[in-house]
Amino acid sequence: MPITVTEKFESRRSTAGDNPSAELVYTVRGTDDDLAARAAAESASPDTYDGLPRQTVSVEPVGLELWEATARFSLTQQSSPPQTGESVFSFDTGGGTQHITQSKQTINRYGAPGTTAPDFDGAIGVTGDGVEGVDITVPVYQFSETHYLPDSQVTSGYKATLFGLTGKVNSNSWKGFNAGEVLFLGASGSRRGTSADADWEITFRFAASANALGISVGPISGISKKGWEYLWVRYADAEDAGSNAIVKRPVAAYVERVYDEGNFSALGI
Repeated sequence: MPITVTEKFESRRSTAGDNPSAELVYTVRGTDDDLAARAAAESASPDTYDGLPRQTVSVEPVGLELWEATARFSLTQQSSPPQTGESVFSFDTGGGTQHITQSKQTINRYGAPGTTAPDFDGAIGVTGDGVEGVDITVPVYQFSETHYLPDSQVTSGYKATLFGLTGKVNSNSWKGFNAGEVLFLGASGSRRGTSADADWEITFRFAASANALGISVGPISGISKKGWEYLWVRYADAEDAGSNAIVKRPVAAYVERVYDEGNFSALGI
């Protein structure tokens, strides 16, 4: 019995606009082979419809030697999966949160009638016992890179390298960032398939914070810190002559290294 292809009454669904598309729907009879049914539908359908190139032809069984075939037309090519050696990038500038105890500038001070508000030299949330501070949003550039690496590269040693570099900052300039500005947040990966030439899809996650020079904390100036070093301030009691009160004021600033450094060239990306 020969294979026959007949266009259905409900065929020719189409959409106009920025992303025009159309579908031609067929009934295929006379074979129990899905590949033969699809080939017959592809041969019967036009290469273009309403100026749109044919992108796909699909078939679905609906009965004995009976198939429904759909030819889809659009300007957008079906995307193929990334190949070995290709990469995908994404980023987010939403920022991070940091607890600070010192402002950049005290805009004004207001005291009760007949009094002068104490001058805390920029300390925030001063109480009788200490300085409470406040949580603020700070610039943090978060980005990820997905790379498709050959199986020969993703050895046990390479996985151990990724583990060892997680939670470290770059010891040297890397991808346009200065040393100390990028924190490696870790990687996750999976092998695409089980064949001998199957590769690995690995996503690397990072956060970047800029190095800073010339930071001032109250009367203390000339402070510099790398992006992921931590700056904290020590306060002490002092007399504020203007308000005739004992206040907390910054007397020292400390820059601490809280992350180890690593050579990011070992990531191999």
